[in-house]
Amino acid sequence: MEAPLAERIRPQQLADYISQLHLVGESGSLTQQIAHGVIPSMIFWGSPGTGKTTLAQIIAKQSNRPFYELSAINSGVKDIRDVIDKAKLSGGLFTAKNPILFIDEIHRFSKSQQDSLLAAVEKGWITLIGATTENPSFEVIPALLSRCQVYILNPFSKDDLLALLNRAMKEDSILASKKIKLKETEALLRLSGGDGRKLLNIFELVVNASPEGPITITNDKVLELVQQNTVLYDKTGEQHYDIVSAFIKSIRGSDPNGAVYWLARMIEGGEDVKFIARRMLILSSEDIGNANPTAFIMANNTFQAVSTIGYPESRIILSQCAVYLATSAKSNASYMAIGEAQQLVKQTGDLSVPIHLRNAPTKLMKELGYGEEYQYSHSYENNFSAQEYLPDEIKNTAFYKPGNNARENELRNFLKNRWKDKYGY
Repeated sequence: MEAPLAERIRPQQLADYISQLHLVGESGSLTQQIAHGVIPSMIFWGSPGTGKTTLAQIIAKQSNRPFYELSAINSGVKDIRDVIDKAKLSGGLFTAKNPILFIDEIHRFSKSQQDSLLAAVEKGWITLIGATTENPSFEVIPALLSRCQVYILNPFSKDDLLALLNRAMKEDSILASKKIKLKETEALLRLSGGDGRKLLNIFELVVNASPEGPITITNDKVLELVQQNTVLYDKTGEQHYDIVSAFIKSIRGSDPNGAVYWLARMIEGGEDVKFIARRMLILSSEDIGNANPTAFIMANNTFQAVSTIGYPESRIILSQCAVYLATSAKSNASYMAIGEAQQLVKQTGDLSVPIHLRNAPTKLMKELGYGEEYQYSHSYENNFSAQEYLPDEIKNTAFYKPGNNARENELRNFLKNRWKDKYGY
């Protein structure tokens, strides 16, 4: 059986690797590590199709190390121990023979499964490379995470995706034998969502569905074929990003019916309860925030509850939370505030802390006036003093702009009473 296009053109060395220049460019951290022959245990964190597996295979090949691969979906502690036993026979810490154990979707391993890796990583029997689509701070146990470097792999850019298409047409023997013209690529790029593997799957689908002779790729042709053959290009494990997107957008749009439907799709598909609950926890702050602060409490309690209970009962708790969030007032004011503040920090750099706000732990600092003019709020009427809390260069800048809802209108009045016209509330 013919291998998929993504497998046929999988790069074999860093020089052929597209994207992730911060890791594999000339001065990238992984490039330097391979050159010096010192490969630490590491976690690759990135969305599907960003090259995590490929990168692990290249590291093993270019560092001349044995390579073992496990998937957290169908592997258990026994499989891990079998690999470790083999690894013990083949070398020591950071040697050329030290095997690499690659674990795909390591976030799906239980605590006990992750615990079984600790001794092997610490004693150098294996070099662990884990791949995850989830934040490793939440999904990898602290003891294991502390022994690994974490590297973030970014979704492919437009230029990366176009380079991938051109490589496929040039280097794949099957595609190279065909006359293919990329007249339009917007649909291909949009449907890929920055996922290189999905891009190649869709592209191969379109090419294989075309009649013999010259093939012209257009947006209409791509969209028509994809709609007819959804299951052929959207593999298990990738579609959940589209479905959770619809779920989140339904809640953000205050539609409990859409939210419950997409929730049901995820539940029936066997989605991890913590994955769903974590997304709602993020949304409760990003899209609701101070319009209804109880939403965050509800979402956090939901996350704790489903982490303990699991399926099937968790479906009820998830549904209750989804409906509550969907029917809550919405505000992204806190989300926008931190975004604007971070942007200003990038533009203005490390501005000095006003001297009245500085800490004065030493005699010299006290003599220099650190904290001398600070006004302790509780010593003033209504526990408030209208002193400046921002550096002089950006004083009077308002980052938080309350949303137009009952709760935040109260906050706006509170701030206006305190700060008058200072921040334009």
